[in-house]
Amino acid sequence: MLLNSRSKKLLAYYAPYKRLLVADLACAVVVALVTLALPLCARIITKDILEAGRPDALTQIYLMGGLMLALIVLHALCKSFVDYQGHMMGALMERDMRAELFEHYQKLSFGFYDDQKTGQLMSRLTNDTFALGEWFHHAPEDIVLNTIKFLGTFSILLSINIPLTLILLLFMPIMAVYTFYFNNLMNKALRASRERIGDVNTQAEDTLAGIRVVKSFTGEDVEIAKFGRENSRFVESKRYFYRNETWFYNGMLAFTQLFTTAVIVFGATRIVRGELDLADLLTYLLYVGILIEPIRTALNFARLYQEGITGFDRMMEILTLRPDIQDAPTAMTLGRVQGQIEFKGVSFRYREGQEHVLNDISLHIQARDYVALVGHSGVGKTTLCSLIPRFYEVSAGQILLDGHDIRHVRLRSLRENIGVVQQDVYLFAGSIADNIRYGKPEATQAEIVEAAKKANAHVFIQALPNGYDTDIGQRGVKLSGGQKQRISIARVFLKDPPIIIFDEATSALDNESERAVQDSLERLSHSRTTLVIAHRLSTIRNARRIVVLSDEGIAEQGTHEALIALGGVYASLYHIR
Repeated sequence: MLLNSRSKKLLAYYAPYKRLLVADLACAVVVALVTLALPLCARIITKDILEAGRPDALTQIYLMGGLMLALIVLHALCKSFVDYQGHMMGALMERDMRAELFEHYQKLSFGFYDDQKTGQLMSRLTNDTFALGEWFHHAPEDIVLNTIKFLGTFSILLSINIPLTLILLLFMPIMAVYTFYFNNLMNKALRASRERIGDVNTQAEDTLAGIRVVKSFTGEDVEIAKFGRENSRFVESKRYFYRNETWFYNGMLAFTQLFTTAVIVFGATRIVRGELDLADLLTYLLYVGILIEPIRTALNFARLYQEGITGFDRMMEILTLRPDIQDAPTAMTLGRVQGQIEFKGVSFRYREGQEHVLNDISLHIQARDYVALVGHSGVGKTTLCSLIPRFYEVSAGQILLDGHDIRHVRLRSLRENIGVVQQDVYLFAGSIADNIRYGKPEATQAEIVEAAKKANAHVFIQALPNGYDTDIGQRGVKLSGGQKQRISIARVFLKDPPIIIFDEATSALDNESERAVQDSLERLSHSRTTLVIAHRLSTIRNARRIVVLSDEGIAEQGTHEALIALGGVYASLYHIR
């Protein structure tokens, strides 16, 4: 059943290119038939014309030469079509697979990415799909070409001399066992190699992404050593693969050489006995060369198969994963919400068997309310806010938005109503305008500028060399922390959601940047339901309600003044900081 399912999935990628596949296979058939026909033409010249001593021998030779020339031209045209269009078909299918895998990546939740390495995901997206594209191109035509050539050649060889052909058949079972054994070893080695190159990618991505930290701590030697270890592990996996590949290919080469030697030796003895003539032996040797060709092609096909099927299995490991957070069949689409949020007995843990990060939380937030979440690190402030847009799924209880259980709401419409400003700002490579426009792809330049003004970003953007068209580099490395934060706020202004979540948005900024960001945050939170996670308690003194989280749940809540007067957890945190 598994093989059948895998085969169906593989064949499904050919469906959009059926016409191209048929044309490719038709040309492959022509190439195979022409290859079989050319030695027969040579046999006609040597045996039927020259040995027969026909009086019109020159005319017949010229005619046969003309036919052979026409066949060669036909062979070249069809082979060119197979090589070019076949490769293009493989490239198009590779594009489709890569797009499907990338699209599936977008569907998987935060829980999946928490356990994955970026390098491994990239390896599946690039190396594995490339190997599959090569195999998809070669598989159909190689199967057709090799089958026609192999069966056709054996049929012709049997018609020329049966005993000599039976001698060749004796080698086949031994060669088949040899091939199967080393193919299996190569498959295991190749899979290990793919895993190792993924680890190399992961280490490289991790180091390059943190290159400023590396240099500030003079950690170049440490990172070089870490990369060297992963690189050496990859080389060891390749060593195992190449060792088995060497045995495989050289063993198969030895079998093909045995074929030729056997034909020459046993063919010569049959000529001496008068059981075979020289013209038939020459023809036989030509066809043995053709017989060896599909065997050699099969060796390359075996390599492509191992690489392709290994890549396919790794890709399917991802594609068969069902997103743990997805729309229910009866999920509703929300319009613009009022912003009333209610937690009813909410508990959450990241994995089965782990301790609960949140336990039996009940909290009601009115529409357009301004609520701050505080507490010691690790009590679940960020986790609580991440449950609202369903970045993670609650383990127990309910979260209601305007009275609707968010599990019964379409994810897209839910998240369109929520804006998140994070401490660790992520900006995409490109221009400032592109990054602000991410909140509303169809936004006009005037809307982008207006959003930037509201976020206190317009002034510094205008001072940049190319203004809103300034390239900010990978992850916005050309901007300061405060500038990046204000661009992320402008992005949310442009999105204009009724619910805003600030996740420690000013904790890593200097005083001047904090004041600018704080001012834009206050403006953004106006007339919206706002949840603020803050380490700097001075930034949330004006919150209408402060909710203090502890390991046991909600420890206390109220205004700043009321909580200070209470002298509890909040007062302790406030005086410490």
